[in-house]
Parts: sequence; C-alpha cells; structure tokens
Amino acid sequence: MTTANPTLLRPIGRLLSWIADLRTAIGLLLLIAIGSGLGTAIPQGETAEFYHQRYDSAPWLGMVRGDGVLGLQLDHVYSSGWFLALLAWLGLALLLCSWRRQWPALQASLRWIDYREPRQLSKLSLAETVPCSDPAACLDQLEQRLLQRGWQVRRQDGRLAGRRGVAGRVGPLLVHAGLVLLMVGAAWGALAGQRLEQFLAPGRELELVDLRGNSQLSVALDRFTIQRDPAGRPEQFTSQLRILPAAGPGQPAPPAEPAEISVNHPLRTRGITLYQADWALVAVDIQLGRSPVLSLPLQPLPQLGEQIWGLILPTRPDGSEPVLLSVSDESGPVDVFGPDGASLARIVPGGEAVEVRGLPIRVASILPASGILLKRDPGVPLVYTAFAITLVGGGLSLIATRQIWAVIDAGRLHVGGLCNRSLTGFATVLPQLLAGLGSEAGAEEKAEAAAQQL
Repeated sequence: MTTANPTLLRPIGRLLSWIADLRTAIGLLLLIAIGSGLGTAIPQGETAEFYHQRYDSAPWLGMVRGDGVLGLQLDHVYSSGWFLALLAWLGLALLLCSWRRQWPALQASLRWIDYREPRQLSKLSLAETVPCSDPAACLDQLEQRLLQRGWQVRRQDGRLAGRRGVAGRVGPLLVHAGLVLLMVGAAWGALAGQRLEQFLAPGRELELVDLRGNSQLSVALDRFTIQRDPAGRPEQFTSQLRILPAAGPGQPAPPAEPAEISVNHPLRTRGITLYQADWALVAVDIQLGRSPVLSLPLQPLPQLGEQIWGLILPTRPDGSEPVLLSVSDESGPVDVFGPDGASLARIVPGGEAVEVRGLPIRVASILPASGILLKRDPGVPLVYTAFAITLVGGGLSLIATRQIWAVIDAGRLHVGGLCNRSLTGFATVLPQLLAGLGSEAGAEEKAEAAAQQL
C-alpha cells in the first residue's frame, strides 16, 4: 500500500489554505462588487452598434471605447466568463472554509470533552474555585441550576460537563451554504434566463420562446392607458393583457387568461415575470385631404428632447416640400414644423383638419404602445431559498456557544468555562451560577439534621 508523498501534499495544502483564507474571500467580494458596479454603470444586453455609437466618440472613463466594452464583456457583465469565474472562486473558498474550519468546529462542539483534573480547568478562559463543606452537594446544586437554565449536562462520578447554544455553531455553515446557493442561483439565472423587452401596441401579440425555439406563451395587449397628473406628467401605466399559454403537441389551445400589469405591479406566471417597463408612441392615424385614414409609424426624435416622436410628411404628390410632425403626448397636440424649423400649425387629435401649405391634414388618433419586459429566471427559487437559509444561519450565528466543566477535589469545587463569543457576558453569568453553592449545601444539611431530630 502506497502513501501520498508529503512533498506533493504540502503545496496543495498551502494552496487550499490560501483559497480558504478570509483575506482572499474579502478580496473576491470586493472584485465582485466592482464588477456589479460596472454592470450598473454600463447598459447591459444592447447591440454592438449601440456600444460603438455611444463609446467610440466618447470613451467610457475616457479610456474604453466600444470595442473595449465588447472585448471585456462589459455589455453582459453578469453572464461574462470573468464574473462567473469570480463567483465560482468565491463559492470554492466558502466550501473550503466550511470544510476546514466550520465543520470541525461543529463536530468539536458536539463532542463531550471530559476534564478530570482541576489543573485542566485552570487553563480555560474562565476558571473559579468554590470552597464547599460538601462538594458532592455543591455539584448537585450546580447541575440543577444548569438544567433549569436550559443547559445540556453530562454527569459523571465527581465531575460534570455542560453546554448551551450548540445551534450557534450551525449558523456559519448555513450562512456559507446560503451564499453558495445564492451564487449558483444567480449564475443559473444569468446563463439560462431570458429577457425580452418590446413595445406592444393594442391588438398586437408578443411570443416568448425558449432556447430551443419552442413557444412558451404569447401575450396579447388589449388596452393600454396612461394616467397623468394635472401638469400632464405620466404617473402610472396600465396594460390590460391576455395570456395565451402554449399548447402541447396535438392538444387544443388552452383558453386565454386575462391579466393586468402596471408599474410596480408585475405579473408572474409559469416561471415568467411580466413588468410594465415603459411606454412610447408608435403610430399616428392621419388623413391627407380626402384620402382614407392612413396609419403612419412614429420614430423617436432624441434631437428634440426626451419622449418626443415624429415623422417626415411630404405635402406634395411628388414628395417635395416635406414637413415635420412631432408629438409628445397620446392626446396631442401634433406640432407641424417647416424645413427651417418654423412652426406651421398645431393639430388636435380627433379635431378638424388644419391646412398646411395648401394641404388639409387631420389627425384622427395617436396610438400609444406599452413597453413590456418579459423575464424568465430559473434561478429565482434558488436565490429566494438561499436568502432564507442565509437569514436563518445569520440568526443562529448570534447564539453564543458556552461550555462549562466542574470537578470535585479536596473539599472544593473547581469550575471552568469556554465561550466562542461574548466572553465578558459569560464571565458575568458564571459567578451567578456559582453564587451561594456552599451556603445552599450547608442549609440542606442543617434541614436534614433538624428533620432527623424531629
């Protein structure tokens, strides 16, 4: 039978010790926090053109251009290889710390230690000696006091051992397990989750498919309303939806389910969460002269300000003399500008036609669209479970684990104790446990003697 070479095991042991070191874990947490900050500062999940347009002319922090953002995977930080590697490294560090430190500490706290000699107790953090005329009676009294206060006691001939708060040793293990499970859930959600944001006009449908291209469900928008304050500013967006579950192979389509979402009131169904994210104006129904009502798409005009949409409309059959129509509210009005930026007219939706350069223009209505965000995160149950385990473990970690031993020797009771936290508090409790042991034992002896005389 061959044994492992100590020369080879020594570097491995040093490596494991370094990985499980608290300073290494703190460094990893700092790097993960910095990575999370990057994911917050830089928009995530956009197209490559978006990052080139945004950062090529104005590099991020004056250094990182669009190619750098894409090359460093800063466009998808939370699912990037380096961020997941940091999470895996931290998870390994927590597992090694639990295996090398917390688990042995729990095993040691569950194992009864038998101290037989007073000199062994004198080396503990807390040690006291109580003179007793009847040490056995003092030991009995101490045992009763410990039991009354919820201690576990193991009594042997001329000595006892007690412990309390062993559950506190389980706390760090649960905290580590919860953190590891949290990172697994976050990584799973980043790799296997889906995120889709799209503007949906009333009467349109949005289909969500899985990674294999199979339909999971469809969302149809029946009605979208915007509640505004007296100043005209949006206060709340509400979408009346119909959820159309996907039918199985060879099965009839299940009935649609009505639903409603609004800001801060998402809908969770079949592992998918629907959020009311934003709003936009997508089309304008317009009539030119005696033409039928035309539905023309609107485009955002960031050059004119936020939440302003418009379109270029020619006023002649040959496409000449165009005008710009702009609008910022689904209820209007629609402003008309010439090529030189001069205001030509203001049209109220649903009102009378207004003549612009000899062409009557009537706006029948403006079509708003609901910005719906669909997210499927399979790691959410693990994340919630991890939070619960971590909270329970954190609560248990606050419990101090206390141990006490007592040994009888030559008319004296020798007591010693240990505590993993709040040693000062235990130093206050121990004298209270020992107070009056000798006097109580003497009082019992006098009571027994008086009873015998009677």
